[in-house]
Amino acid sequence: MSESATPHLHTPAAAAGAAAAAGRGSTGAGAGAGAGAGAVVRFAGTEPLPLEACFDGGRVTSDGGLAWVREADTALGVCVAFGALVPEWRQGRVRHTLETLVRQRVFQIVCGYADQNDADTLRTDPLLKLVCGRLPESGRDLASQPTFSRLENAVRARDCYRLALALLDMYLRERSRLAPTGRPRRVLLDLDGTDDPTHGDQEGSAYHGYYGQHMYFPLLVFDGDTNQLVTAVLRPGNAHGSHGVVAVLKRLVPRLRERWPGVRIELRADSGFAIPALYDYCDAEHIAYTIGLIPNPRLEAIAAPLLAEAQRQLAQQRQAETGAPKVRLAGATRYAAQTWSHERRVVYKAEALAKGPNTRFVVTTSTAPPLAVYDRYVDRGESENWIKDFKRACHGDRLSDHRFAANQFRLLLHAAAYWLLDTLRRWLLRTGVERLQLDTLRLRLLKIGGVVREWLTHVRLHLAARHPAEPLWQLLASRPNRPVNNPG
Repeated sequence: MSESATPHLHTPAAAAGAAAAAGRGSTGAGAGAGAGAGAVVRFAGTEPLPLEACFDGGRVTSDGGLAWVREADTALGVCVAFGALVPEWRQGRVRHTLETLVRQRVFQIVCGYADQNDADTLRTDPLLKLVCGRLPESGRDLASQPTFSRLENAVRARDCYRLALALLDMYLRERSRLAPTGRPRRVLLDLDGTDDPTHGDQEGSAYHGYYGQHMYFPLLVFDGDTNQLVTAVLRPGNAHGSHGVVAVLKRLVPRLRERWPGVRIELRADSGFAIPALYDYCDAEHIAYTIGLIPNPRLEAIAAPLLAEAQRQLAQQRQAETGAPKVRLAGATRYAAQTWSHERRVVYKAEALAKGPNTRFVVTTSTAPPLAVYDRYVDRGESENWIKDFKRACHGDRLSDHRFAANQFRLLLHAAAYWLLDTLRRWLLRTGVERLQLDTLRLRLLKIGGVVREWLTHVRLHLAARHPAEPLWQLLASRPNRPVNNPG
């Protein structure tokens, strides 16, 4: 059994998506003529005629933007790469290639359908079939839930390692494309852990006191300059925030330097990663870092004079009625905890607020002015938005297999979905469109109803006229260097 036995509570949006998926009509071999049709739903208060609705529209897709997802996948090659690394567990003739299975699973996640069960209805979606290499009407239907259960449970830890390397290789290639010279001057690695609630008796699930729940504790590494997802590593729920980080860096850093010799590598992380082993590794590898520190009495005593000065300035400004809401000062010192091998530079912020004092500390290799160092550190808050994209839009916290390795595989599939959506967002950014959250991007660009018609020489997708997303489609279609199979 792959999916956890505990029921998953769907959001209203997910329930609506499932209802829409359930209404897709017959499109492929093996589907009955009336498949998906349900009872007529009647509405009151509609004028001038009463309204009746029924899920019997036939070859209609609710995800008309899947064509763009396939174009992004063609540019990245992520599904091809993953499909080549997934182990083949089947014997004899097979209906679905591994590449097709991976593409179907990832594309479903991109469209907001994270559960294996969603495949039971989506397998007949005409456009999903087409972008997965099947003819929308006459082609064989795609895979169902049991096949995905077996797929995910066929993957072992060594396979996940190779898949993670494939994701890293894609990052290296795409990061080079973003650099004007094909080689970035520096790589800023943002490290963060995030909670992933578990359900039932899943391997590696454990209670985490801070989050107050049974969970996994994935480690995510983003490029702090480009918001590209570098890697995603699943960890047990009771792991320390820094668990495995040095081991991950020992695999990651050599690949960065092999690709870009001499590149400057910087690391940024919160206090969950404040461990001597990480400092020592970075020092030995000449990696710059700025890492949050948990306050302690010694650090608070060091910051006390600066905090008193900030409070004095705030009181003075209040007396002058300048209306300043706060005073923020920063300083630096040399400091070593008992477990550190030597002293390091610690930058501290002393902030006087109307609601009380606020002090923060970071350990750093930077020699920049203290306030500049701290401001650069708090910029890592942007990575919280990237995690939100990964979890909310790509359902990166929907890991409900029983086996730990199977859930690591699922985490990487969700990472692939993030890359596809983020690529579409980058293409739109280059055309002048404002930056969109990935769930907003999906709603505007992908969630468009369309009728799919299969002809002898081509397939036509009839979309809703006057749809608000049409300008976005035109921008994507007119972007420079876009490959088109049949120009004109």
